[in-house]
Formats: sequence, structure tokens, C-alpha cells
Amino acid sequence: MSSLKPISALPLLNPAPRAALYLRVSTGRQAENDLSIPDQKRQAEAYCLAKGWGVAESFVEPGASATDDRRPEFQRLMEAATAKPRRFDIVLVHSFSRFFRDHFALEFNVRKLAKQGIRLVSITQELGDDPTAIMMRQIMALFDEYQSRENAKHTLRAMNENARQGFWNGAKPPFGYRSVEAERRGEKIKKRLDIDPVQAETVRLIFDLYLDGDGQSGSLGLKAIVNRLNAQGYRTQAGSKFSCKFVHDVLTRPAYTGTHCFNTTEAKTKRQKPVDEVVTVAIPTIIPQERFEEVQMRLHERAPRKTAPRIVNGPCLLTGLAVCATCGGGMTLRTGKWGRYRYYTCATQARQGKTACKGRSIRMDLLDSLVMEHLASRLLTPERLGVILEALLAQYAANQNNDAARLDSLRNAAREAEQKVQRLYAAIENGVADIADITLKERLTTLKAQRDETKRLCEMAEGPAMVIPTITDEMIDHFAHDLRAKLHNGPIDLRKAYLQAIVDRVEVDNTEIRIFGRKDKLLNQLMSDRPKPAGKVRSFGREWRPVGDSNPCYRRERAITSVP
Repeated sequence: MSSLKPISALPLLNPAPRAALYLRVSTGRQAENDLSIPDQKRQAEAYCLAKGWGVAESFVEPGASATDDRRPEFQRLMEAATAKPRRFDIVLVHSFSRFFRDHFALEFNVRKLAKQGIRLVSITQELGDDPTAIMMRQIMALFDEYQSRENAKHTLRAMNENARQGFWNGAKPPFGYRSVEAERRGEKIKKRLDIDPVQAETVRLIFDLYLDGDGQSGSLGLKAIVNRLNAQGYRTQAGSKFSCKFVHDVLTRPAYTGTHCFNTTEAKTKRQKPVDEVVTVAIPTIIPQERFEEVQMRLHERAPRKTAPRIVNGPCLLTGLAVCATCGGGMTLRTGKWGRYRYYTCATQARQGKTACKGRSIRMDLLDSLVMEHLASRLLTPERLGVILEALLAQYAANQNNDAARLDSLRNAAREAEQKVQRLYAAIENGVADIADITLKERLTTLKAQRDETKRLCEMAEGPAMVIPTITDEMIDHFAHDLRAKLHNGPIDLRKAYLQAIVDRVEVDNTEIRIFGRKDKLLNQLMSDRPKPAGKVRSFGREWRPVGDSNPCYRRERAITSVP
């Protein structure tokens, strides 16, 4: 039997090249309203048909800049280009600017594709592979990059002008605000920031918990605030739970004081821009400026490396209160002659030397006596206390008017939320909407949660109003005499507790001493015969000034008590 010989294989025809389509527009608004991506796809498919190429797959980038490679679909395309076996032979784009608007990055990625045997082809800019074509592609990329930068410059200029006129440029508003229509200019809708009544109440609650606590304990830390908010069902504008970072961002956002800053950082590098390039926009105020500053000081002082337990529990009367006027560092105890002499000394100078702060020292008994004497003679007098407390009570009365306006806003928000729920129910009853729709169910759940939360905040705001205390001249006389006696006599820890109950900071300079405190501390102490224990970290709000009409300069042996 003769052996069978294999038939030689016929040569296969070369398969048609396969193309991957990369389609891109620059903004999400273009992706939603423009026909650019469908038109790019139509032209690309027609081009492939004319060339006899097959379309392997498409990569659609709806709303991403081509100035860098931080694009999900672009990254997926480059990852697919390195796959084995090769999935496509050509990357087809409408123009090279759709692929990259940076000439260096364009050439880098073209060479990266070439190593895999893949060519980049443009429908509208057909070029070959010879040196002249490569040079032309590079020149086109330079012009694309220039045009991109020019467009960015003109867009930023327009956005800056829009911000100067008080309008919102877009993006997600800060927590506590919402964007509302302000006016129409042709087909363009101009928007401004307005207070979101429900979210604003959460912002105020966060500040209140951090500064004053919940009425059952002292001021709360970030983690305790987060636990309380999440346990009581509060949520962010995205519907997620609060985190320590979110609460910290709320506590440190200057916009709540009524000023929003636009154009503060570079978009790519996040570098801070010069102050003269920043545009400030006036927006409604949620948190008063002095309360916001008080939070910033307390955040700074609560840093773990900033405050040690000895500041609160130490035996020195002014430990934790006395600070150096030059560097702001605390004044700590220093002794001489084996403890015979005791001084308050700048801690920065003691730790880092005079190159960090020239510093100063003052005898402990001298500073203690100067502070006590000036508090007694310039603050704790019936006349001065009467002026301070009268101004504070007037401020409380003004705050009640603000609370009434906030209550009206919450009632309107509750009414709007209820109307939305009822309209959705009516649409379901009339057959316009189907309750079986999952999206509709989620929308209904969200609206009901908003309605319930708004009603709960209304009920809280409709509670009993704060009773403004009645203060008589006899109460002031008794308070001034009694507190002067307690500050001068008794154990050091009790004297220190009373002092910390009314004073925030004692600033020591070369020629004068300035004492800072808050008006509300005086009122709280007036209404209680015991010192209210301060937290482990002092706050440093500048509120009252024992001598408000002048600020004379004294020699080292005398002291001045002054506050803005």
C-alpha cells in the first residue's frame, strides 16, 4: 500500500485590517446635547467601509479633555492595544486632536502603538509614514496644543467675569447651598448660590456640636460628631454617610461666612494661585465670621502635638493662657537658682532657640498679679460688665429674628418636599408613572426621606425659643465682687478654673499685656456660681475688651488688658 502524502496547504489571503474607533468630546454637556459623537462614529464607519477595514471595537469618551491621559476609555484603548493576540491593527480618530492635544504626549503614544504594530490614522488629516508626514503631524499637534491653551484662557476669563458678577459657574455647590436661577440672558441661564434650608441646618449643627457640644457634655470631636450625625440619620447631599474628612471640610470651608473664592488653584497641578487672581463671590451667610474663626483656632489648638495635658492640669495659674505675642507659642514654666525663681518663658525659644523666636520671659508672680489686678480694675467692675452684657443681650435678640427667618425657610422647604411627593403619587394614580419602575421607587424613597427630614428640622426649630435672661444691677454688683474675691483667694486649681471660665488668652509682649475673652463666657459665669469647666484645649476668640476706648502703652512693670 502506497503511503499518503500530505497535500500542501494553500496560502491564505491577507485578512482585512481591523480598526478600533476612538470617539471623544471635551465636556459632559457636549456629550448630552451635541451630535458630535454620533457624527464621528458615522464618518469613521464610512471611512472603514471605503478602505475595506473591519471595525473591531469602539471606545467612546463622553466629556474628557485631551490635554492629558486621565481618561478611562483612553486607558482602556491603550491597554487593549498591548493585548496578545492583537485585537486591532489601526486606531481611527476623526482628527489627531481627538486623540491628544499635547504634541509630546501624542508622539509618545503614537510610538507606543507602533511598537505593537498599530497605526494611528485620522479621517480628516490623512498622512503617510514618511518623514515629511511625521513632521506635518507634529506641527498639527503643536497647533492643537496652542488652540487648546487659548481656548482654556478665554474660557477662564469668561468664568472669572461671571464670578465677579456674582454668578455660579457650575460644579457641585458646597454642602449647605444650592444653585438657583437668578436671571436669563438669551438662552443662557445665570445661577447664584442660595442656602439649602435642610443642609444649612446640618452645617449649623456641626459647628454647634464642635464648639458647644450637645448640652450633655463638652464640645465634641470630629469622630463623635460623625457618629452622632450618622446615628440620627443625617446624610450628605449625595445621600451617603458622613465621614471625618467631610466634617473637617465643613468646619474649614470659608464659604459659610458669606464669601466663596473662585479660581484659587491650578486645575492640573493644584498649585495655589496668587491672591490677585482669585475672585471672591458674595453668597448668603450660614456661619458668622467670629464663630468660624473660633472653630479654626480650636482646630489648630486641638492638634495632638499642640496641646499637652499639663496645660490644663499644671500648677501655674496662666499655663495654657499665656502666649508669646511674637510667635503665638505658649509661655511655659522656667526656674532659676534651683527653683528659687520662677518665670513664664516663650516655649518656641526654649525648644528651638532665638532663631525661631526672640522670645521673652517674665516673672511668674509679676505676670499673675498684673493679670489679676487688671481684670479686677478694668473688667470686673459693674459699669464695664453692664456695657458688655447689654451688647451681648442685644445680639441675642437680633439672633432671634434670624431664627425666625430660618424657620420660615424650613417651612417653605417642607411644603415643597410634600408637594413633590403628592405630585408623584398623583402621577402614579393617573397612570402617568408606573410604581413598578425601580428608578421611580428610588425617587419616591428619596423624596419621602427629604420630606421627613425637613419636617423633623421644622419641629426642632419650632421648639421653645431661647429665653433671654433678665440681668439686674444687683446681680452684676454681686457677680463682680464675688468673682474678684475668687480670683485672688483660694487654692490654685480653683482660681485657675475661674480664670479659664472667663479668659481665653493672655498675650505677653515686650511693653504690654493683652487679655482676650468672649462675652458669652461672662454671661454664662454670671448665671452660675461655679466655674464652667473648660475643655482640654483652649479657644481663642477675640470678643471683649476691658478698655475699649483707648490702648495706652505701659512699661514692663505694668500691663494693659485689651481685646478688639
